[in-house]
Amino acid sequence: MSSKALYFKIIFRVVFILATSIGFAFSILQNHLDYAIYLGIILIAQVIGLIAFLNQTNKKIAFFFEAIENDDSTVHYPIHIKNKSLKALHDSLNKVNNLIQGIKIEHEAQERYYQTILEEAAIGILTINKHGHIYTANKSAKAMLSRNQLTHVRQLQQINKKLHDLIAGLKPFDPKLFQFTNEREIIKLSVKATPLVLNKKELLLVLIQNINSEIEQNEVDSWNKLFSVLTHEIMNTIAPITSLSETLVDTINKHSSTNNEQLMDASVSKNISKGLNVIKQNSHNLVDFVNSYRTLTKIPSPDKNILSVESLFDKIKILCSQEKGFSNVTFKTNISNDLEIFADEKQVLQVLVNLVKNALQSIGDNTNGVIKLIGTKGYNGKIVLQVADNGPGIPSDLLSDIFVPFFTTKKEGTGIGLSLSKHIMRLHGGSLRVSSVPEKETVFTLSF
Repeated sequence: MSSKALYFKIIFRVVFILATSIGFAFSILQNHLDYAIYLGIILIAQVIGLIAFLNQTNKKIAFFFEAIENDDSTVHYPIHIKNKSLKALHDSLNKVNNLIQGIKIEHEAQERYYQTILEEAAIGILTINKHGHIYTANKSAKAMLSRNQLTHVRQLQQINKKLHDLIAGLKPFDPKLFQFTNEREIIKLSVKATPLVLNKKELLLVLIQNINSEIEQNEVDSWNKLFSVLTHEIMNTIAPITSLSETLVDTINKHSSTNNEQLMDASVSKNISKGLNVIKQNSHNLVDFVNSYRTLTKIPSPDKNILSVESLFDKIKILCSQEKGFSNVTFKTNISNDLEIFADEKQVLQVLVNLVKNALQSIGDNTNGVIKLIGTKGYNGKIVLQVADNGPGIPSDLLSDIFVPFFTTKKEGTGIGLSLSKHIMRLHGGSLRVSSVPEKETVFTLSF
């Protein structure tokens, strides 16, 4: 509305100036000098008036934008004036100002809301620039690091030098675990970073989480599962030994008391012999079980070398070629160009062969069985090896138990293969995970 009024007012002034100019020119041509002088004065006054009018409007608009730039919300233009065009302009500028102030208030409220969430978050949050200056440190971060103020990464040296080195050298998408001891307790932290660009500044958003309680709970759960399996296996082995021992002792005592001077008959001797053989076998089984447990605890540190993934996969096929069902399975290999890992060849082969054997046993006599060996490099630079099969899969309720030592669903399995494989991957600083869709696909993923 205001722009329309200004438009017509400017048009009116321009037309009036044009008409005066024509009259001024006509008077000069007709030698009416007295009229020409009057019209010239009027023309000059009109031009000056137009310039003044435009300057007045431009000054008001310039003042308005200057006030906005200086974050001045008090600016207000009077609307009770006689000049309708200026009144309409003032009204529009006031509306724009009120709209801007409303948006500003809303943004400030959102900023306070997000700032409150950031400050009260249970996870420690730091924003750090490339020079190590800390722009933001919420309460949780200060509490975890036992600092009231955090302005630079160098301050972390006073807490723990290794912690300083870890955060100062932290790379995006490369999570780390760290443990240090303060004056009161041992603190275990999970630290990860994400790149962030704010106001054209490259920052690193560092998330720090105290995982003491989670680790303690996982440790308790793991020990409970381990004790449950150990108790089950040991009791299954000892129970027959105990029962047979008691039976044999009763038999011997009975014959000793009733027939003290005569030899036991052949049937009794035969039963005693069978019982002793069972005790012997179960004793050997118990020794084998204990030796299996010792195997888990005595894995040597990896002797790492640069290994070609393609060569590893070729060796796996050769090592598993004599396994039952190998000839019925189709092997498919997918490897990124010239993919290599830095690992202990014997240990990695042990893991991969175990996974392939499990896949072969899972597929069984299925003539359409497929095993995929996949090697790729992730977006974060980590090497990922996968063993996938189209067997019957793993029930969802067993996925959390398959890595527990001695847990097995096989009649002849020892239950240490997967737990041993996971331990080897941990020694390599990597991980072993599983995902399974029953009757479709099971995938074991090794991350280096």
